[in-house]
Formats: sequence, structure tokens, C-alpha cells
Amino acid sequence: MIQNQPLISLLLFTLLAGLAMPAGAIAANLSNRFLHWHTSEIKHAIIAFGGGALLSAVALILVPEGIEHHSPLSTSLFFLSGSIAFMAIDIVLDKFKSTASQLVAMLSDFIPEALALGTAVALGSPSAFLLALLMTLQNLPEGFNAYNELKQSSRLSSLKIITIFGLMALIGPISGVIGYWWLAEQPYAISSIMLFAAGGILYSVFQDIAPQAKLERHWLPTLGATLGFLLGLLGHMSVVC
Repeated sequence: MIQNQPLISLLLFTLLAGLAMPAGAIAANLSNRFLHWHTSEIKHAIIAFGGGALLSAVALILVPEGIEHHSPLSTSLFFLSGSIAFMAIDIVLDKFKSTASQLVAMLSDFIPEALALGTAVALGSPSAFLLALLMTLQNLPEGFNAYNELKQSSRLSSLKIITIFGLMALIGPISGVIGYWWLAEQPYAISSIMLFAAGGILYSVFQDIAPQAKLERHWLPTLGATLGFLLGLLGHMSVVC
């Protein structure tokens, strides 16, 4: 039983972090139904907050961990490959008149972080719990924003979207176990995944998320991006200190 404790902890950490996505979707559904935030600058502030949280993941987790096992050349190749891949996804989504940039960005952030969490638990890193907490705090606003985006751009019902997000939460434990069992001994592979995801997220933030956050003649929403990045920064400082 004691030997399985790290794996059990990993499953719980990644599942709770994943469940933050449907929790954010539920919060978006309730706010749209009862508070009518969809017509106010609060919604734009939350979009910016999610963008700031994603930028913090890129700057404080994905890139620092990614470059640790790469040369400048390989760093450039994986980082640019991620941006190009996400641009291709954006083109396909536009061709099929589907807007799911926030959803793609959310998953591209969650999966590599869950992989990294799996390796952290396998190596006995004391930062594992705080990394899981940071993932959870990031997924809440990202789930909120992705729900609103899908609700506006698709015919899916609220229940179906929340259910999909709930099923996506299972990606966390699956990714965590992969990192725990297979990638802990392959630091180059997980670093490559992180750089690829970082390039893709950065593309998504400036192509899709940042433009949606701007609201004419309102300045509060932009502050949300700063607060979102600050959230990631405080989590990072808690991990490394």
C-alpha cells in the first residue's frame, strides 16, 4: 500500500486539476444564467485572466523546464513547430467555422503540465503538490472561457459542454501516469513536449485570446491578464522557494 501511495497521490492531483475545467464551465453557465456577465467587462477580464495564466505557464513552467535539456537550435525547432502546428489547427477550425481556440489552449497547457507532474512525483520532487495546485488555479478561468467560447460558436447544450469537460478531466490522470511510468527516465522527451506546447500556447494567446479580451473604452479587462500572470508567478515562487 505504501509503495502505491505516490501513484495514488498523482491520480488525485491530476484528477482534481482536471475537474477544475468543468468547474469553470459550471461557473460560466451559472454566471450567464443569473448574473448576465456575458454582456459586461467582467467576462472580458476573465478572458484576459485566463490568457495571463497561460502566459505564466509558458514563462514559468513550460519554457524553463523545456530548455533545460535542449540546445538553442533544438529549442527553436520545437518551439516554432508548436506555433506552426497551432496555426494549422487555427486554419482548420476557421475552415470549418469552428471556434475552439480557448479549448485547444487549455488542453495544450494541461497535458504537458500533467506529464511534468507525473515525472515530479516519480522523482520524489517536493514541488509536486504546489504544481498541482497551480494547474488547478489555471484551469478554472480557462474552463470558464472555453465554455463561453463553445457556447457561442456551437449548438452544443450547456450539459453536453460540461460533460465533455468532465470527460476531459480524465486526460490529467492518463497524462500523469504516462509521465510517472515512462517519461521520468526520458527528460529530453518531456522537455520537447513542453517547448512544443509553449510555442503553441503563445501563438493562441496572441492570435485568439488577447483580441477577445479587449473591450473598447474599458481598461479593467486588460488588468485581468496581469492578475492571471501574477497568479502563475506566485505559484511558481511557492514551488521554487
